[in-house]
Amino acid sequence: MRRNKYKARATHEDGYRFLSQLELGRYRQLKLSLKAKGKDKIYDLAVHPKYPIFVGSAHICMVELDFQYRDAQGTLHLEDTKGMDTVLSKLKRKLVEAVHNVRVELVH
Repeated sequence: MRRNKYKARATHEDGYRFLSQLELGRYRQLKLSLKAKGKDKIYDLAVHPKYPIFVGSAHICMVELDFQYRDAQGTLHLEDTKGMDTVLSKLKRKLVEAVHNVRVELVH
């Protein structure tokens, strides 16, 4: 198995593959929030949602984020979990934000 240059260790849980312990920890927090009550409750958790990037009619790429969910007020949240934010990960977030008119939150 190829080693990650940032020393992150991939882990599996609930049928998902998480590329780092940070991402797995965030997943566990969000699972607890699914069971919470009141303002801390979240809904519709999606793990590794994919967003297509088109320029005109040309399909450029698919960008995979880490998490998507709605809070108690119904607001959509998109998250990208990064221990080390790279130029490429910043570009991918900006593409999703520009093409889909959303905000991607960085969790570190």
